[in-house]
Amino acid sequence: MHDLTGFQRDLLYVVTGLDEPHGLAIKDDLEDYYDTEVHHGRLYPNLDTLVDKGLIEKSEKDRRTNSYTLTQRGQREIQARRDWEEEYLGQDVATA
Repeated sequence: MHDLTGFQRDLLYVVTGLDEPHGLAIKDDLEDYYDTEVHHGRLYPNLDTLVDKGLIEKSEKDRRTNSYTLTQRGQREIQARRDWEEEYLGQDVATA
């Protein structure tokens, strides 16, 4: 996961958190988080990169919609990231 951009990591988290992750649902969640528009030209190439890296799988939901699921490797990468964060942040994260 160390070679991913922050946006790509966020994509993994959103795919993990949604019941039926598909492009527009992922886009909507990211736009809520970023409080700005996420363009298709940014979203889909980054999803494809995650597919190419074996972190998510893409399947066809219907002729116009793809769905995305986290692979076992993607799950391991997220857990490794959480473990790494825990090492530095611990249970008590200080607030500013």
